Amino acid sequence: MKKFFIVIITLLMAIIGTIGADDSDSYRFVDHLLRRSGPGKPEIVADSVVFTAPSSYRRVGIAFGHEGFGKIYWFRKLMIPNEEASPWIKDKPPPDMFRDSGMLFHVFPIPETLDRGELEYRLIIDGLWVRDPLNPDYKTDTSGISKSVVSIPRIKRPDSPSRGPGGTLTFTFYAESGETVSVAGSFNNWDPFMYELPETSPGRYTLSLPLPPGVYQYAFFHRGERFLDPSNPRRVYSRDGKAASEAAVD
Repeated sequence: MKKFFIVIITLLMAIIGTIGADDSDSYRFVDHLLRRSGPGKPEIVADSVVFTAPSSYRRVGIAFGHEGFGKIYWFRKLMIPNEEASPWIKDKPPPDMFRDSGMLFHVFPIPETLDRGELEYRLIIDGLWVRDPLNPDYKTDTSGISKSVVSIPRIKRPDSPSRGPGGTLTFTFYAESGETVSVAGSFNNWDPFMYELPETSPGRYTLSLPLPPGVYQYAFFHRGERFLDPSNPRRVYSRDGKAASEAAVD
């Protein structure tokens, strides 16, 4: 039932614009957000930083120092199932199936150049530039402007599929030890059961496939869910609207 709710939340967020084409894998963090009691200090989850803010704000944006504070990313509202909603009857309006979780959020993938560094940022809350009121870590520059900061550790990043031997694609996925992970794509008619990734080290699943030269689309399958390759920025969309990672064999 929980997975069903997560799928519904993801679909809802896509409809209302909470997940855009440039970060369609934000759904990976929905389960993490659902475990939170509310907005708080930024958290490092996998290879990204998850920022949150109260949904009582009308609009929240974030800009980063390494980009010269020149680009604004807007937070999205997390909606959750309304447990009090019950089946409606004839002549009565349907209940609200979803309710406000109380959180706005933004997921920011950590650039490799910031590993073991510091991420500086400022928020725009209802039109005003401010430092993050939920983050106690900040510094003030010589002009008196305060900037919130997040310390970035060394991130263990998945291998790129382009790093395999010639004539192959090497797929790598990280999860808890003892899991079942598979890969499927245009090379096997999207059969999610054909190619299972063996666990080559604790939590690291790797498989190399010899393939003819060409361009291939693929995705990982884990715990019944479909995942894009976080190490591969090249993505395409199929005719049915599903996103897939793409890689080439020379």
